[in-house]
Amino acid sequence: MKIAFDPQIFSLQAYGGISRYYINLSRELRASGLTVRTFAPLHRNEYLAKVDDGSVSGRYWSPYPPKTTRPFLLLNQVLAARRIAQWEPDIVHETYYSRIRWTSSKSRSVVTVYDMIHELYPQYFARWDSTVAAKKKAVMRADHVLCISESTRNDLLNLYGIESRKVSVTHLGYDAFLNLSENRRIVDHPYILYVGQRGGYKNFERLVRAFASSDRLVSDFSLVAFGGGTFSKEERELFVSLNLKSDHCHQISGGDELLGQLYRNAACFVYPSLYEGFGLPPLEAMSLDCPVISSNTSSMPEVIGDAADFFDPASVESILTAIENVVYSPSRSQDLIHRGRRRVKLFTWKRCAEKTLEAYRQCL
Repeated sequence: MKIAFDPQIFSLQAYGGISRYYINLSRELRASGLTVRTFAPLHRNEYLAKVDDGSVSGRYWSPYPPKTTRPFLLLNQVLAARRIAQWEPDIVHETYYSRIRWTSSKSRSVVTVYDMIHELYPQYFARWDSTVAAKKKAVMRADHVLCISESTRNDLLNLYGIESRKVSVTHLGYDAFLNLSENRRIVDHPYILYVGQRGGYKNFERLVRAFASSDRLVSDFSLVAFGGGTFSKEERELFVSLNLKSDHCHQISGGDELLGQLYRNAACFVYPSLYEGFGLPPLEAMSLDCPVISSNTSSMPEVIGDAADFFDPASVESILTAIENVVYSPSRSQDLIHRGRRRVKLFTWKRCAEKTLEAYRQCL
């Protein structure tokens, strides 16, 4: 079986979860004996640039000049479509939502849907955002659709009304933090960890309000936000309004080594998002023995199972109660750590590739 990946996500992302998904999927599919090629004529993806096994058709070109992402995307589409047609794959796996068809009549098309956030929470996106229109066109055109969770699949079926037999679920794997250096503390006092973007449906504001509402938490812990850029003016104003001082909330940026150390030494990891298509950070936290506290919505219970304390993300009081139940109970923290160790074993890239291959065969 010959599998082609198109250039879309590798033109759009230098780094990112979606492009990392395709790098891992490609590696595992090749390990199972399939012939896999990624067609990305002039890409800017750092992960793809490190693939040196001959499976990439294209070259690394980064950074793109300012305001040229769309022209590069269009150029890559034209060049890659021609090369893919000449190669004649059995499956073309589209890496994002395209309005054009990448396959000839001899190939089948597959597209992965990562979440339905744009459809369910349009208030958090610009009015001119075209993701929904492009996604629907790609989904309706595809011969088969993959969803990264049952939750996402259910949302897709409900919102788009497509046939259920056309849609399969392939849970993601997670990237283990390999070769971490000797344990070292990045923050020299106890802290509660948050990871990723903080705006809109990510619900960081309610987490801050829950933290600030407990004098005991504020006295005993700080709140550390990894990634997502420096705190905005609005966030700093929120801290002031809640009487939080500069040493109560910290923003830290860096690579996987730094993030791994933060997971390893946190009192807990909190995942307050209103909606996630899958949610990798809880698995990352579990892999490093960090107790997980999470929203009870969308895909989170499906992915996390019994390895977290859950809360209602719309309730500040519920968030606070869950945090205090964990950070002030060594026995509960240890119980979540042990449950997390078992849970992460269910999510590997090898298993993701096996399920994906099943979907390819069904498609053919």
